[in-house]
Amino acid sequence: MLGLDLYLPAPESNPLTPDKVALGRRLFFDKRLSRDGTLACASCHNPKLAFSDGRTVAVGINGAQGTRNVPAIVNRGYGSSFFWDGRAKSLEQQALEPILNPRELALTKAELESRTNLKTAEVTAALASFVRTIRSGDSRFDRYTSGQSNALSDLEKQGLAVFRGKGNCSACHSGPNFTDEQFHNTGVAWRDGVLSDRGAGNGKFKTPTLREVARTAPYMHDGSLATLDDVVEFYSKGGRPNPNLDAEIRPRNFTAEEKRALVAFLQTLTGRVREGW
Repeated sequence: MLGLDLYLPAPESNPLTPDKVALGRRLFFDKRLSRDGTLACASCHNPKLAFSDGRTVAVGINGAQGTRNVPAIVNRGYGSSFFWDGRAKSLEQQALEPILNPRELALTKAELESRTNLKTAEVTAALASFVRTIRSGDSRFDRYTSGQSNALSDLEKQGLAVFRGKGNCSACHSGPNFTDEQFHNTGVAWRDGVLSDRGAGNGKFKTPTLREVARTAPYMHDGSLATLDDVVEFYSKGGRPNPNLDAEIRPRNFTAEEKRALVAFLQTLTGRVREGW
């Protein structure tokens, strides 16, 4: 069972401390980290939406639109790569990029240090420390796997069986976080015979966690699928064929009952989200 009080991993270069986590939390909600003072990290990573934002793609200062969906950051302390294309290798690096991105918070390092009276490395160390404490657990699925057989309904158990069996969803959505932390081409970025976004290369994008997935719509790297029903239908049809389609992506031809069961199961991954020391 993935609980809420597990050991929180942190690199030797940035050990967790209560003070650092508290500072990171303050910075996470601090709008001084945006050029015009209108946005904070929490503007895109809303605690009420499992630290996602409910939009198709990210929106930065002055309404500037990004090109990718805001990923939920629950349980990211257990991750090994960050962003949809994996370009950040640590939470510290991940924390800095939106601050400096001209279409997101749009500060320079000098402005960041002047506004916070902290060195850039201190800001990112604190933000990363706070994010490491954001975790989801104690879902009905967790209770079921810990031995509470009545925690899931018959329909939800059927959905779990499809997830692990006919759908083979667990090939990529594996482990306690329901992600292999790897990159796959499902065809989402293949449109009109070309890639609209290369992602990590050849249209590959990181497998997102399914923890809290019922609360983090819309879905995929571009937010193009509005509901869990849409996601299940997409995979039932075998994604979108293209020259680099992942070997695991092929038509599953789910029945209407199997689709309903899969969505019901995915909703059991909603648990309790906790943040802070």
